[in-house]
Amino acid sequence: MCDRKAVIPPGMEAVYEKIGYAPALKVGNTVYVSGQIGRDSSMQLVEAREAQIAQAFDNLRLVLEAAGASLADVVDLTSFHTDMRDLPLFMQVRNRYFKTHPLPAWTAVGAHMLGGAPGYIVEIKAVAVLPAGQTKPG
Repeated sequence: MCDRKAVIPPGMEAVYEKIGYAPALKVGNTVYVSGQIGRDSSMQLVEAREAQIAQAFDNLRLVLEAAGASLADVVDLTSFHTDMRDLPLFMQVRNRYFKTHPLPAWTAVGAHMLGGAPGYIVEIKAVAVLPAGQTKPG
């Protein structure tokens, strides 16, 4: 069996304890980030569409950093949307977070409901790869 380590950033312990999944798993130099939604540190839904997308990216960045990675290490991005008409807005926000090129591979999927509750419009999951031999915490 491979060496797998749960990544649980400060403030996300409730996700692991109440819902039963890790925000990410680190396997060797690869980080598999579970879907991140637009809820703030108090676990409350961020209402405005652009702000909710940005919060999901902030949560993604928080999980990556806890694993010793960054957005620059992301190689694969999957986004789930309750309204595919949000894609142009999603891409605008994404481009504020991803400054390196090429951008990660990306798949966008339409979904009926996200995060187990109404109101969430986007969920973002990712795979990041750290360079071989790189020693980052996590």
